[in-house]
Amino acid sequence: MSLDLQLSTSLLFFIVPLLFFFLIKFKTIIAHTLCSPKPSKIPTSYPIIGSYFSILANKDHRLQWISDIILSTPNLTFTLMRPLNFHTIFTANPANVQHMLKTNFHVYQKGEKSSSTVSDFLGNGIFNINGEKWKYQRQVASHEFNTRSLRKFVETVVDTELNERLIPILATAAANKIVLDFQDILQRFAFDNICKIAFGYDPGYLLPSLPQAEFAVAFEDSVRLSSERINVPFPLIWKIKRALDIGSEKKLRIAVGKVREYAKKIVREKQSELKEKSSLDSADLLSRFLSTGHSDEDFVTDIVISFILAGRDTTSAALTWFFWLVSKHPEVESQILKEIGEKSETVVLYDEVKNMMYTHASLCESMRFYPPVPMDTKEATQNDILPDGTFVKKGTRVTYHPYAMGRVEKVWGKDWAEFKPERWLDINEVTGNCTFVSKDPYTYPVFQAGPRICLGKEMAFLQMKRVVAGVLQRFKVVPAVEQGVEPEFISYLTAKMKGGFPVTIEERI
Repeated sequence: MSLDLQLSTSLLFFIVPLLFFFLIKFKTIIAHTLCSPKPSKIPTSYPIIGSYFSILANKDHRLQWISDIILSTPNLTFTLMRPLNFHTIFTANPANVQHMLKTNFHVYQKGEKSSSTVSDFLGNGIFNINGEKWKYQRQVASHEFNTRSLRKFVETVVDTELNERLIPILATAAANKIVLDFQDILQRFAFDNICKIAFGYDPGYLLPSLPQAEFAVAFEDSVRLSSERINVPFPLIWKIKRALDIGSEKKLRIAVGKVREYAKKIVREKQSELKEKSSLDSADLLSRFLSTGHSDEDFVTDIVISFILAGRDTTSAALTWFFWLVSKHPEVESQILKEIGEKSETVVLYDEVKNMMYTHASLCESMRFYPPVPMDTKEATQNDILPDGTFVKKGTRVTYHPYAMGRVEKVWGKDWAEFKPERWLDINEVTGNCTFVSKDPYTYPVFQAGPRICLGKEMAFLQMKRVVAGVLQRFKVVPAVEQGVEPEFISYLTAKMKGGFPVTIEERI
């Protein structure tokens, strides 16, 4: 029995003296629940323990379980009863999402419960706070996403990483018939990119030797272990473990320590660099933050960690699932190759990448199925009522679910299960030219919406389209799995392909 399960059981008996009575009374129900991990309706809730046994039975596929329940409800909303009367509301209703992210934005914030859960890792970074600190970080960061910066990002940072590192690695793999973990390769690519553009620092994580960087392992562990805190039935469990410095909490402390030390090294090197300059001639994000006068090293370190998370994990997750889907749909790949060929021989220029409409649509369609952030949680700061009539008590967590929202038949049609980039395009029957038709951001909140909408949305699309063009123009990416085997979509703070994405690379003739 794992340490987590031992603590869970001990805590149950400590807090709930009558639990034994419930175990006897409902033993038949419990056995049925554990043998049926994918119920299609809202799980039964019992006094004190709530839906604990359903939560336990579905812990290994919680994302899909929650999605299935949401999609089985009339208003795409349900309340999960956790032990000790803690409630979490899950919704895929666009009206509710707009209410949360825009109309009543001031009510739905990063609450104390949510923030404290990941505070050891993200601290006071932009994704974990509200108020003036959040506004300040967003205001300073916004300067990095103007047209000039985006053009520089594509034509220097991304192109250099693509042509000098990614392409040679793929060429070597093709020549030697090497199986690569493409998820790992894409994470390395994205990590180098975000460090270069945001911090003016090249970690060289995608060098030909594919170095086993201690930081990257620690970062991955920090994301996974912080996510496990969110899903634990009793928050008191991880708090006790942290106080005792045992089990997963000890591992998290060690991992976060390594991440923070690495981030502080970046900050200190940038501070030394800026001291030697008479003026700010560097346009990177970290220079801007340090030049505004912030000397709190921990705060700036939090900023660095948050932007690494955003730049490394989200784009690499989106590209991983994109290449998987394209490998299963050769007709989509053919259309993308046609578009690449029509733009130019090398597809380098910013405007050419920006105007790749079919590729853009394909990426949107891929993220409809596999959003990089499959769930996002807010906390109500006061009593409220959602547009569908759901009452929200102050302090309740409300989670909107982009993964489920991409599967709503009323929104996407009866063919929602088909990978169909054309659903995002208005195609002129005479000329064959296509125009991208965006969706309501509250129906498709893959990049959030409202005041917290992702600042790096356009940068992410430009990076992804450049990678798609550069890779598919020269190579065919072939999954190295048995026929019919589907990869598993898992969710930490961001999405992953469980076990990586093994592929072989083939040169196009």
